[in-house]
Amino acid sequence: QVQLEESGGGLVQAGGSLRLSCAASGRTFTMAWFRQAPGKEREFVATFTYISITSYADSVKGRFTISRDNAKNTVYLQMNSLKLEDTAVYYCAARNSARAYRPGVYDYWGQGTQVTVSS
Repeated sequence: QVQLEESGGGLVQAGGSLRLSCAASGRTFTMAWFRQAPGKEREFVATFTYISITSYADSVKGRFTISRDNAKNTVYLQMNSLKLEDTAVYYCAARNSARAYRPGVYDYWGQGTQVTVSS
């Protein structure tokens, strides 16, 4: 059983930046970020596999950057040029298979961290 712990959420003005971190208690092949806004389904944000393959949702391309430190079993999400619509609870997820974009196929989840973007 792998445990995930997110950190780094908070309140930021539109156009600002935040960096999220997710530390895993063990090694996993794919780590990802999802987010869920009030009243909406959980959606894919970005993923980073153990062999450095990355993917992004169209809505965050060019603004968010996912990175990973395999030695620390930690994945990061640098979020720049934040928009009001980025407001959500951000969840870290992991699985021991190839990258995937549906939340239902991930085996491990963090508790979530709130990101609020204000005008």
